[in-house]
Amino acid sequence: MKTILLIEDNDILRENTAEILELAGYAVLTAENGKAGVEKALATRPDLVVCDIMMPVLDGYGVLHIFNQNPHLAGVPFIFLTAKTERTDLRRGMELGADDYLTKPFEETELLSAISSRLSRFGKLQADYDLRASEGLGRFLDDASAVGNLHSLTIDRRPHALRKKQVLYAEDEEASRLYFVESGRVKTVRRTAGGKELITGVYGPGEFFGYLPLLQHRPHSDSAVVLDDAQVLYIPQKDFELLLHSHPEVGKQFIRLLAGQVEEREQQLLGMAYDSLRRRVAHTLLRLHEQAGDGTAAIRFSRDDLAAVVGTTPESLIRTLSEFKQDGMIELTPKSIHVLQPEKLHSPNW
Repeated sequence: MKTILLIEDNDILRENTAEILELAGYAVLTAENGKAGVEKALATRPDLVVCDIMMPVLDGYGVLHIFNQNPHLAGVPFIFLTAKTERTDLRRGMELGADDYLTKPFEETELLSAISSRLSRFGKLQADYDLRASEGLGRFLDDASAVGNLHSLTIDRRPHALRKKQVLYAEDEEASRLYFVESGRVKTVRRTAGGKELITGVYGPGEFFGYLPLLQHRPHSDSAVVLDDAQVLYIPQKDFELLLHSHPEVGKQFIRLLAGQVEEREQQLLGMAYDSLRRRVAHTLLRLHEQAGDGTAAIRFSRDDLAAVVGTTPESLIRTLSEFKQDGMIELTPKSIHVLQPEKLHSPNW
C-alpha cells in the first residue's frame, strides 16, 4: 500500500481529501502545516506528497526545498495544491521541482489521476530499459529526471557529431562527463611504456563509456578515439553523480546497466591472459559480430585495430584470420570481415 502525505491547513479540506485517498486504497498521513508535514515525512518516508502552498509556520515552497536538500526525502513525487492561479506561482513551483500542480477547488478524479500518474512513472524506474535503441536512453533519462527533479538531464540532449579519429579524451585527462553512443563506434586505448597500443574497449550504439573514472574520482586511465563517424551524447559529471547518490532508485538502475559492461571487460582481460590466440580472435570476432546488430553486417576494422583489441601483433592476427577463412568460418576483404559460421567460432576446442 502506497503512503500519501497530505499537508493542508484547512481542516475541512484536509479531512475530506484524506477520506478520498483512503477510499482509493492509500495509507494517508496528514499534517496541518509545513513544519508538521516535514516532521512526519522524516519519521515515515511517504511515497508521494500532496501539499498546499499558502500555510502558516512553513509554506509549501519551504517544504519542497527541505525535501530536495534532504537525502532521505529527495526524489519523493510532489504535487502542489493552491487556490492561486498566477503564472509566477506556477513557475516558482516547477522551478523548485514540483511534479504537478492542482488548483483548488479540484475534482476527486483530478487528484486521483495526478497521484496515479506520478506513482506509475516513479515505478517505471524499476523496469528494464533497452539502451541498444536511442529511445531507450531517452525513456531512462526522462524517467530519471521526473523522479529526481534532474531537469538538466533533459535539456540540450542533442548528440555531438564526431568524425573518425577524433579524440574525445586523453589518458590522464580529468574526467568530467559520461558518454553514450547513439551511432557509430568509439574505442578506448591504452599504450604500454614501449608505445604498443592495446584497445581496452569498443563501444557501439546503446553503450555507455567513461564512467569508471567518475565512480573512482580519478583521471582517465585510457584515451577515447572515434573509430568511425559517430553520434555521442554527453552527460555532465554532476548529473551522473546526482543520479547515483541523491536518488537511490535511479542509482540502482544505472549501476545495474553498467555492471554488465564491467563484467564483460573482466572476461576480456582474463581471456587475453589465459586463452589461446585462436580463441581470443574467435571471441573478438563474435563480440564485434553481435555488436553490429545484423547477422549479415560486416566487421569493419583495420588489421592494426583488430590486433590491438585481441592483444597480439598484426602478423599473428592475419595468420589466424587466414586459417579461419580456409576453414570457411569467415570471409575476408581488404576492409572488412564477414562472419559466415558463428557457431564454429564458438568451438570450445581452440
